[in-house]
Amino acid sequence: MLPKFHGLGVAMVTPFKKNLQIDFEGLVTILAHISTGADYVVVQGTTGESVTITKQEKKKILATVKANNFKNLPLVYGIGGNDTKKVLEEIKETNLEGVDAILSVCPYYNKPGKKGVVIHFKAIADASPVPVILYNIPSRTGINLAPDAIAELAQHPNIIGIKEASCVIEQCMEIYRDCPEDFMIISGDDVQALPIIAVGGVGVMSVVGNAYPIEFAEVIHSALANDFKKSRNLLSKFLRIDPLLYEEGNPVGVKKILETRGIIKSYVRPPLYPASKDLGKRQLETLIKDGFTISK
Repeated sequence: MLPKFHGLGVAMVTPFKKNLQIDFEGLVTILAHISTGADYVVVQGTTGESVTITKQEKKKILATVKANNFKNLPLVYGIGGNDTKKVLEEIKETNLEGVDAILSVCPYYNKPGKKGVVIHFKAIADASPVPVILYNIPSRTGINLAPDAIAELAQHPNIIGIKEASCVIEQCMEIYRDCPEDFMIISGDDVQALPIIAVGGVGVMSVVGNAYPIEFAEVIHSALANDFKKSRNLLSKFLRIDPLLYEEGNPVGVKKILETRGIIKSYVRPPLYPASKDLGKRQLETLIKDGFTISK
């Protein structure tokens, strides 16, 4: 058994009905599917469309996941934003019993400098009753959480790791060099997971793991076992499908694959829009070409 938050974490999608209300039966279905391969589950991250989910819906989603987590997988719950006060209020108002850590994204849009970001995350870590995993994704937030800021934050006893999606391997190496040995570097990008593990990472919080949790777990577990040849060969199968997950927005692409596989419907909330017929066609052709299972 891997240590907690090592291996494959799946950033779970939120299924919707045609009327765009949350499909809670579908939520249980996707959780069961993910649980066949995941080492832990990430609830209400970006892939869960958290920005278009209401507070009450978030509470019900978390309660549903807790009640149906029959494999007792560790749970990571997304609580983040660009208003420190509101984030602290959400932490206080959320029942985090049964949650193993929170995932908190860098403040976006208002683009604070290093000092502001450090103060923001230290306040979150002070307030959270569970450990905090930082989330650095410059392509979405407009700022990069620099290695020296991460090293400073890593000294906080309640900040245990970072989901690193800068896709800069040198940055991951600096984090590994400058942070405590037990500070976890978790890839925030599926195809970057293997090289990040090679320079000290402990796994991935995955999008494609929603659709193929068993297959992608093997990629990650092989790398963690230092069988990089096997991991490379397994990962190469995902290289053509990976860009088709994001071409029309995330989680548009992976939801389309899940619908193709008959697991959940592909509805997304605006401003996202369901995958085009052309994207679905190219996805299916790619999945068949690369030998993926299409049926459940």
